[in-house]
Amino acid sequence: MTAAAARARVLVFGSGIAGLTAALHANDAGADVEILTKESASDTATSHAQGGIAGVIFPDDTHAAHAADTMRAAASLADPDAVRVLVTDGTHRIAELLDRGVAFDRDETGHLARGLEAAHSLPRILHAGGDATGAEIERALLASVRAAGIEIRERTSLVDLVLDEGVVSGAVVMDPSGRTRTVSSDAVVLATGGAGRVFGQTTNPAVATGDGIAAAVRAGADVRDMEFIQFHPTVLAVGATFLVSEAVRGEGAVLVDETGHRFVRDAHPDGELAPRDVVARAIAERMARQDGRPALLDATNLGARFLARRFPTIDRAVRERGLDWARDPIPVRPAAHYLMGGVTTDLHGRTSLPGLFAAGETAGTGVHGANRLASNSLLEGAVFGARAGRAAARASHPADTTTPILAPQRPETGARDKSDKNWRRCAGGTGPFDRGELGRLMWDRAGLARDGAGLAEAAAQIESWLAEIGALDSPAVLEDRNLLVVAREIVRAARARTASVGAHLRTDDARVAQPA
Repeated sequence: MTAAAARARVLVFGSGIAGLTAALHANDAGADVEILTKESASDTATSHAQGGIAGVIFPDDTHAAHAADTMRAAASLADPDAVRVLVTDGTHRIAELLDRGVAFDRDETGHLARGLEAAHSLPRILHAGGDATGAEIERALLASVRAAGIEIRERTSLVDLVLDEGVVSGAVVMDPSGRTRTVSSDAVVLATGGAGRVFGQTTNPAVATGDGIAAAVRAGADVRDMEFIQFHPTVLAVGATFLVSEAVRGEGAVLVDETGHRFVRDAHPDGELAPRDVVARAIAERMARQDGRPALLDATNLGARFLARRFPTIDRAVRERGLDWARDPIPVRPAAHYLMGGVTTDLHGRTSLPGLFAAGETAGTGVHGANRLASNSLLEGAVFGARAGRAAARASHPADTTTPILAPQRPETGARDKSDKNWRRCAGGTGPFDRGELGRLMWDRAGLARDGAGLAEAAAQIESWLAEIGALDSPAVLEDRNLLVVAREIVRAARARTASVGAHLRTDDARVAQPA
């Protein structure tokens, strides 16, 4: 076989909807694909997604309407071309998910069921298992990947990208014991998800430590929109963090304060179905008036039978906490949920570094602007994962062979400059840096509301922690470093944008912040 006819070798980091879709499309395009993920293949944010996936598949809906809703929620800062691709390609990607065996819920007539969520002009949200949409999509995509013979390498952490004369030619990876090795490739697709664990209160699973974004930053790739963090309005305020899907409000549940007042209508005419940034801030402001006590989500009008059938996962979580939401309103509060920005890409997942692609929450396509429209996240992963996978399969720069396993060391390959003092160890809670302290700092200084003084304080503290990093010798320490790198980028972007817009509220903005 000639060099020109050789199959491109594509490494995909991440096994959620974006990574699995990228891998399947790269494989279909003729590439030799390997998926690497730091935990088990199903341990992803996708698996936790409840509400559903938005898309234009019903006759009363149009791509123009979905695009308009997306732009409106985004405070008009979304890239119109990216939005056009999202909504038009989205119809095909949902059809593809159906073909791959995703069992979306159906109504009594056998037709696909659909729900309404905030800021959508009509119901267009498909769901599965009531409120287990992500888990069903993950199941079907993993089955497709395995049927295609694509290798999945679990418990393999991304250490850093490898650069060869400015081109990404592979990655340094680490196994759970701390051993590292370099894997060469023609293209790398980053689909490691978001970075919700930067914040002390988050809906994200433990794996969401911004690994792909941090590696891209260290390699010199551009990032965008890092200041735009979406805070989900309704997370159970009892027990471990658990998200209560926006679809519950779409079905008719309302938000009230301790007096029973539906306060969100005071902030926006759409009330509980206003854009997420509006609802989250309204809840936070009401909690401040109540000395920090949570707001209440009242779903009692829906009835026990409906709640258990439509939202079985949430119903179980609520009752495990000793609550009966069919009889009494349940306490809720906001939590960090989704990163609207990420590694800057074009409409085919290409980053500013040749050979490097990104998709899903890791990527900054511009499709979400200042605030993501509900249930566009799974759609984004499917649409831009497919595009990134196909583009990566066309990569043609030569790749070397995989090097032998190396002992834990300070790698001299990749994007790190030898003078980079950030190549050190975070003590992971036993030394000057503690994840809990970072979470509190980011929540207090770069959370729902920010100001210049608080952001400056956060920036100084993050730099101090970074200066104390030592040798990287375990996956946990890699995560510590990544959290700090991503936190630094969030704070930098938030300091640079001095005006409030969408999910970014600067309390020192002289203007009165308007709802998105």
